[in-house]
Amino acid sequence: MTDKQSVQAYTDAWTQSIESISELLAPLPTDAWNRATECPGWSVRDVVSHIIGVESELLGDPRPIHALPRDLRHVTNEFTRYMELPVDKRRCWTPVEVTSELEYTVIRRSRALRNARHEPEDLVRWPAGPLARDVPYATLLRLRAFDVWVHEQDLRRALQAPGNLDSPAAAVTRDLLIESLPKQVAKQAGAPIGTTVAFDVAGALPFHRTVRIGPDGRGTVDDSVVLAPEVRLSMDWQTFVRLCCGRVRPETAIVNVIGDQELGARVLAHLTVTP
Repeated sequence: MTDKQSVQAYTDAWTQSIESISELLAPLPTDAWNRATECPGWSVRDVVSHIIGVESELLGDPRPIHALPRDLRHVTNEFTRYMELPVDKRRCWTPVEVTSELEYTVIRRSRALRNARHEPEDLVRWPAGPLARDVPYATLLRLRAFDVWVHEQDLRRALQAPGNLDSPAAAVTRDLLIESLPKQVAKQAGAPIGTTVAFDVAGALPFHRTVRIGPDGRGTVDDSVVLAPEVRLSMDWQTFVRLCCGRVRPETAIVNVIGDQELGARVLAHLTVTP
Protein backbone atom coordinates (compact mmCIF):
# COMPACT_ATOMS: atom_id res chain seq x y z
CA MET A 1 0.00 0.00 0.00
CA THR A 2 1.38 3.41 -0.99
CA ASP A 3 1.41 6.39 1.37
CA LYS A 4 -1.49 7.98 -0.51
CA GLN A 5 -3.45 4.75 -0.37
CA SER A 6 -2.82 4.65 3.39
CA VAL A 7 -4.23 8.18 3.74
CA GLN A 8 -7.39 7.11 1.94
CA ALA A 9 -7.63 3.90 3.97
CA TYR A 10 -7.33 5.80 7.26
CA THR A 11 -9.89 8.35 6.09
CA ASP A 12 -12.33 5.61 5.08
CA ALA A 13 -11.81 3.83 8.41
CA TRP A 14 -12.47 7.04 10.37
CA THR A 15 -15.57 7.74 8.27
CA GLN A 16 -17.06 4.29 8.76
CA SER A 17 -16.51 4.38 12.51
CA ILE A 18 -17.76 7.90 13.20
CA GLU A 19 -20.83 7.33 11.03
CA SER A 20 -21.49 4.13 13.00
CA ILE A 21 -21.41 6.20 16.18
CA SER A 22 -24.03 8.57 14.76
CA GLU A 23 -26.25 5.60 13.86
CA LEU A 24 -25.76 4.11 17.32
CA LEU A 25 -26.81 7.33 19.04
CA ALA A 26 -29.86 8.11 16.93
CA PRO A 27 -32.39 5.88 18.73
CA LEU A 28 -30.99 6.30 22.26
CA PRO A 29 -33.41 7.22 25.06
CA THR A 30 -32.40 10.23 27.12
CA ASP A 31 -31.36 8.24 30.20
CA ALA A 32 -28.91 6.13 28.15
CA TRP A 33 -26.76 9.22 27.59
CA ASN A 34 -25.81 9.18 31.27
CA ARG A 35 -24.58 5.59 31.33
CA ALA A 36 -21.02 5.21 32.55
CA THR A 37 -18.38 4.01 30.10
CA GLU A 38 -15.02 2.40 30.83
CA CYS A 39 -13.35 5.78 30.33
CA PRO A 40 -12.82 6.99 33.92
CA GLY A 41 -15.37 9.63 34.83
CA TRP A 42 -16.98 9.71 31.38
CA SER A 43 -20.55 8.91 30.44
CA VAL A 44 -21.88 8.18 26.96
CA ARG A 45 -22.51 11.92 26.54
CA ASP A 46 -18.94 12.69 27.65
CA VAL A 47 -17.34 10.31 25.16
CA VAL A 48 -19.33 11.84 22.31
CA SER A 49 -18.42 15.33 23.53
CA HIS A 50 -14.74 14.35 23.51
CA ILE A 51 -14.95 13.20 19.90
CA ILE A 52 -16.65 16.47 18.93
CA GLY A 53 -14.02 18.48 20.80
CA VAL A 54 -11.05 16.87 19.06
CA GLU A 55 -12.55 16.97 15.58
CA SER A 56 -13.60 20.61 16.09
CA GLU A 57 -10.07 21.52 17.09
CA LEU A 58 -8.73 19.83 13.98
CA LEU A 59 -11.10 22.04 11.99
CA GLY A 60 -9.50 25.08 13.56
CA ASP A 61 -12.40 25.98 15.87
CA PRO A 62 -11.36 27.89 19.00
CA ARG A 63 -11.23 26.05 22.30
CA PRO A 64 -14.31 26.74 24.45
CA ILE A 65 -14.01 29.26 27.25
CA HIS A 66 -15.00 27.33 30.32
CA ALA A 67 -14.04 27.09 33.98
CA LEU A 68 -13.31 23.46 34.77
CA PRO A 69 -14.40 22.23 38.23
CA ARG A 70 -11.58 21.32 40.60
CA ASP A 71 -13.25 18.24 42.11
CA LEU A 72 -13.09 15.89 39.10
CA ARG A 73 -11.19 12.86 40.39
CA HIS A 74 -10.40 11.49 36.96
CA VAL A 75 -8.59 14.70 35.98
CA THR A 76 -5.11 13.94 37.26
CA ASN A 77 -2.70 15.91 35.06
CA GLU A 78 -2.46 18.65 32.44
CA PHE A 79 -3.28 16.26 29.58
CA THR A 80 -6.50 14.97 31.14
CA ARG A 81 -7.39 18.53 32.13
CA TYR A 82 -6.93 19.66 28.54
CA MET A 83 -9.15 16.84 27.24
CA GLU A 84 -11.78 17.38 29.94
CA LEU A 85 -12.56 21.02 29.19
CA PRO A 86 -14.65 20.54 25.99
CA VAL A 87 -16.30 17.52 27.64
CA ASP A 88 -17.37 19.36 30.80
CA LYS A 89 -18.55 22.29 28.68
CA ARG A 90 -21.22 20.03 27.14
CA ARG A 91 -22.35 18.17 30.27
CA CYS A 92 -25.49 20.30 30.54
CA TRP A 93 -26.38 19.87 26.87
CA THR A 94 -29.37 17.81 25.80
CA PRO A 95 -28.92 14.69 23.65
CA VAL A 96 -30.45 16.56 20.70
CA GLU A 97 -27.89 19.34 21.05
CA VAL A 98 -24.99 16.88 21.25
CA THR A 99 -26.11 14.74 18.32
CA SER A 100 -26.79 17.83 16.21
CA GLU A 101 -23.30 19.15 16.86
CA LEU A 102 -21.77 15.74 16.16
CA GLU A 103 -23.57 15.50 12.81
CA TYR A 104 -22.54 19.05 11.86
CA THR A 105 -18.94 18.40 12.91
CA VAL A 106 -18.77 15.16 10.92
CA ILE A 107 -20.10 16.93 7.82
CA ARG A 108 -17.52 19.71 8.14
CA ARG A 109 -14.67 17.33 8.92
CA SER A 110 -15.55 14.99 6.06
CA ARG A 111 -15.56 17.95 3.67
CA ALA A 112 -12.20 19.11 5.01
CA LEU A 113 -10.70 15.65 4.51
CA ARG A 114 -12.01 15.46 0.95
CA ASN A 115 -10.57 18.87 0.12
CA ALA A 116 -7.24 18.42 1.92
CA ARG A 117 -4.15 18.91 -0.22
CA HIS A 118 -1.66 17.54 2.29
CA GLU A 119 0.90 15.00 1.20
CA PRO A 120 1.13 11.96 3.52
CA GLU A 121 4.48 13.09 4.93
CA ASP A 122 3.49 16.76 5.45
CA LEU A 123 3.77 17.77 9.10
CA VAL A 124 0.53 18.85 10.77
CA ARG A 125 -0.35 19.63 14.38
CA TRP A 126 -1.77 16.87 16.55
CA PRO A 127 -3.91 18.70 19.15
CA ALA A 128 -3.21 17.09 22.51
CA GLY A 129 -2.51 19.99 24.85
CA PRO A 130 0.80 19.42 26.65
CA LEU A 131 1.46 16.39 24.42
CA ALA A 132 0.78 18.25 21.18
CA ARG A 133 3.38 17.84 18.47
CA ASP A 134 3.81 17.91 14.72
CA VAL A 135 3.22 14.57 13.04
CA PRO A 136 2.98 13.43 9.42
CA TYR A 137 -0.50 13.90 7.95
CA ALA A 138 -0.90 10.14 7.45
CA THR A 139 -0.01 9.55 11.10
CA LEU A 140 -2.64 12.04 12.26
CA LEU A 141 -5.33 10.30 10.22
CA ARG A 142 -4.23 6.94 11.58
CA LEU A 143 -4.45 8.22 15.15
CA ARG A 144 -7.93 9.64 14.52
CA ALA A 145 -9.19 6.33 13.09
CA PHE A 146 -7.74 4.56 16.14
CA ASP A 147 -9.18 7.03 18.67
CA VAL A 148 -12.67 7.15 17.16
CA TRP A 149 -12.90 3.35 16.92
CA VAL A 150 -11.74 2.86 20.52
CA HIS A 151 -14.40 5.32 21.68
CA GLU A 152 -16.99 3.67 19.45
CA GLN A 153 -16.28 0.45 21.34
CA ASP A 154 -16.52 2.33 24.68
CA LEU A 155 -20.00 3.40 23.65
CA ARG A 156 -21.00 -0.04 22.40
CA ARG A 157 -19.96 -1.74 25.64
CA ALA A 158 -21.78 0.85 27.74
CA LEU A 159 -24.91 0.51 25.61
CA GLN A 160 -24.64 -3.28 25.22
CA ALA A 161 -24.64 -2.91 21.45
CA PRO A 162 -21.62 -4.90 20.19
CA GLY A 163 -20.44 -4.44 16.63
CA ASN A 164 -17.69 -3.32 14.25
CA LEU A 165 -15.09 -5.45 16.01
CA ASP A 166 -13.54 -6.32 12.64
CA SER A 167 -14.18 -3.02 10.86
CA PRO A 168 -11.51 -1.13 8.87
CA ALA A 169 -10.76 1.06 11.91
CA ALA A 170 -10.46 -2.07 14.06
CA ALA A 171 -7.73 -3.30 11.69
CA VAL A 172 -5.99 0.09 11.95
CA THR A 173 -6.15 -0.25 15.74
CA ARG A 174 -4.79 -3.80 15.69
CA ASP A 175 -1.77 -2.83 13.62
CA LEU A 176 -1.04 0.24 15.76
CA LEU A 177 -1.26 -1.74 19.00
CA ILE A 178 0.92 -4.56 17.67
CA GLU A 179 3.58 -1.99 16.72
CA SER A 180 3.59 -0.77 20.33
CA LEU A 181 4.26 -4.21 21.82
CA PRO A 182 8.11 -4.15 21.63
CA LYS A 183 8.26 -0.91 23.62
CA GLN A 184 5.68 -2.04 26.15
CA VAL A 185 7.39 -5.39 26.74
CA ALA A 186 11.04 -4.28 26.62
CA LYS A 187 11.00 -0.77 28.07
CA GLN A 188 7.85 -0.54 30.16
CA ALA A 189 7.69 -4.10 31.49
CA GLY A 190 11.48 -4.49 31.60
CA ALA A 191 11.61 -7.96 30.05
CA PRO A 192 15.19 -9.35 30.26
CA ILE A 193 17.52 -9.71 27.29
CA GLY A 194 16.86 -12.93 25.39
CA THR A 195 13.23 -13.11 26.49
CA THR A 196 10.40 -14.08 24.13
CA VAL A 197 6.81 -13.15 24.92
CA ALA A 198 4.07 -14.65 22.75
CA PHE A 199 0.63 -13.06 22.27
CA ASP A 200 -2.21 -15.29 21.11
CA VAL A 201 -5.31 -13.19 20.43
CA ALA A 202 -8.57 -14.81 19.34
CA GLY A 203 -11.91 -13.38 18.27
CA ALA A 204 -12.99 -10.98 15.54
CA LEU A 205 -9.40 -10.02 14.56
CA PRO A 206 -7.22 -12.93 15.64
CA PHE A 207 -3.45 -12.76 15.49
CA HIS A 208 -0.29 -14.35 16.83
CA ARG A 209 2.80 -12.24 17.52
CA THR A 210 6.08 -12.86 19.30
CA VAL A 211 8.08 -10.09 20.97
CA ARG A 212 11.82 -10.81 21.26
CA ILE A 213 14.22 -8.84 23.44
CA GLY A 214 17.56 -8.54 21.67
CA PRO A 215 21.11 -8.18 23.06
CA ASP A 216 20.69 -4.39 23.12
CA GLY A 217 17.59 -4.68 25.32
CA ARG A 218 15.30 -3.54 22.54
CA GLY A 219 12.21 -5.44 21.47
CA THR A 220 11.12 -6.58 18.02
CA VAL A 221 7.86 -8.19 16.98
CA ASP A 222 7.08 -10.74 14.28
CA ASP A 223 4.47 -13.37 13.47
CA SER A 224 6.71 -16.41 13.95
CA VAL A 225 5.56 -19.22 16.23
CA VAL A 226 7.73 -19.94 19.28
CA LEU A 227 7.23 -23.33 20.88
CA ALA A 228 8.53 -22.42 24.32
CA PRO A 229 8.44 -18.67 25.00
CA GLU A 230 9.20 -17.42 28.51
CA VAL A 231 5.55 -16.45 28.71
CA ARG A 232 2.52 -16.88 26.48
CA LEU A 233 -0.46 -14.55 26.90
CA SER A 234 -3.76 -15.76 25.43
CA MET A 235 -6.89 -13.59 25.35
CA ASP A 236 -9.68 -12.46 23.05
CA TRP A 237 -9.53 -9.38 20.81
CA GLN A 238 -11.73 -7.21 23.02
CA THR A 239 -9.65 -7.99 26.11
CA PHE A 240 -6.45 -7.11 24.26
CA VAL A 241 -7.90 -3.76 23.18
CA ARG A 242 -9.25 -2.99 26.65
CA LEU A 243 -5.87 -3.75 28.23
CA CYS A 244 -3.93 -1.68 25.71
CA CYS A 245 -6.32 1.24 26.10
CA GLY A 246 -6.54 1.16 29.88
CA ARG A 247 -10.17 0.06 29.97
CA VAL A 248 -9.70 -2.91 32.30
CA ARG A 249 -7.33 -3.69 35.16
CA PRO A 250 -4.89 -6.53 34.38
CA GLU A 251 -5.87 -8.43 37.52
CA THR A 252 -9.51 -8.58 36.42
CA ALA A 253 -8.94 -9.25 32.72
CA ILE A 254 -9.55 -12.76 31.41
CA VAL A 255 -6.09 -13.77 30.22
CA ASN A 256 -4.44 -17.20 30.18
CA VAL A 257 -0.82 -16.77 31.29
CA ILE A 258 1.44 -19.73 30.52
CA GLY A 259 5.06 -19.72 31.68
CA ASP A 260 6.71 -17.06 33.80
CA GLN A 261 3.79 -15.76 35.86
CA GLU A 262 5.65 -12.79 37.28
CA LEU A 263 6.82 -11.60 33.86
CA GLY A 264 3.37 -12.20 32.43
CA ALA A 265 1.77 -10.05 35.12
CA ARG A 266 4.36 -7.32 34.54
CA VAL A 267 3.71 -7.27 30.78
CA LEU A 268 -0.05 -7.12 31.28
CA ALA A 269 0.38 -4.25 33.73
CA HIS A 270 2.33 -2.23 31.15
CA LEU A 271 0.34 -2.78 27.95
CA THR A 272 -1.49 0.54 28.12
CA VAL A 273 -0.49 2.81 25.24
CA THR A 274 -3.00 5.66 25.71
CA PRO A 275 -2.31 8.46 28.21
